[in-house]
Amino acid sequence: MREVGVDISTETPKPLEADAVRESDVVVTMGCGDECPFYPGKRYVDWELEDPAGKDLETVRRIRDEIEDRVRALLSELGVDYPR
Repeated sequence: MREVGVDISTETPKPLEADAVRESDVVVTMGCGDECPFYPGKRYVDWELEDPAGKDLETVRRIRDEIEDRVRALLSELGVDYPR
């Protein structure tokens, strides 16, 4: 991520909290299926992605870029500008 200008060195995975879901228009999950909490009345999108753990750098880059493409498409669908 650093090579695209994003520092995630202090970030860790976070659980899906009710407050965050209530404030969201769309809840994006990444392959957790039935294990993800469900909040009625929200739009859910589940992105099944290859797990980057233990993969070579080119594969991780491809997964990263796929996530970016999906985020950009979703934001466009929602009418939100996303700076480059």
